Amino acid sequence: MSAPAPAAVPLTAQRRTILGRRAQLLAAASVGYNTVEAGVSIAAGAAASSIALVGFGLDSVVEMLSGLVILWQFRHPMPERRERRALRLIALSFFTLATYVTLESLRSLLTRSEPEGSTVGIVVAVLSLLVMPTLSWAQRRTGRELASSTVVADSRQTLLCTYLSAVLLTGLLLNATLGWWWADPVVGLVVAALAVKEGREAWRGEACCPPTARSASDTCEDDGCTPAPRTGPGEAR
Repeated sequence: MSAPAPAAVPLTAQRRTILGRRAQLLAAASVGYNTVEAGVSIAAGAAASSIALVGFGLDSVVEMLSGLVILWQFRHPMPERRERRALRLIALSFFTLATYVTLESLRSLLTRSEPEGSTVGIVVAVLSLLVMPTLSWAQRRTGRELASSTVVADSRQTLLCTYLSAVLLTGLLLNATLGWWWADPVVGLVVAALAVKEGREAWRGEACCPPTARSASDTCEDDGCTPAPRTGPGEAR
């Protein structure tokens, strides 16, 4: 017989205020880092004609916008009232990124546009692999305790940046060492596919699991959130 789930512990007003401030500080840190990363990546990608690197820079712009959405949401006395709109804004930014990167990647493949090597791009990818996992963990933990879908979605965007950094680094190294020019636009298509996936999840919206009593098994199904249940005509709202 399975053990009963721990009872939900409602957040006090003081704890909710502290978590709200933490969410804003993490969002501000994300905005600052991604602003620099976007500028360096786009400039280096344009210089090397690398669509993967430009796409990575544009993803950093999306990350920056996502952080700004979090800051906008938590400036409201009741942030949850802006939850749905904030999720839709995040989703639209993902779809815009995916459209651009897909078109540019296909153009590069069809025209056999060969990018140059980019040492700057490799350094940027390595730095992101070091910074983003910790930031994503802090955002996700804060979002789960707040039961905020937008903060959790923002943490997933940050985690996506980690995956993209690994994919980007692989593509840049293959091009620099083996001359595989096609690796760059293929990496761009991977970036676009991941962006569509995250955009769809943000657009659907999710309701985070309620905060529970702290324990060693502090886990929750579906990465901390489950789809919001739909109520029928005869069900209670």
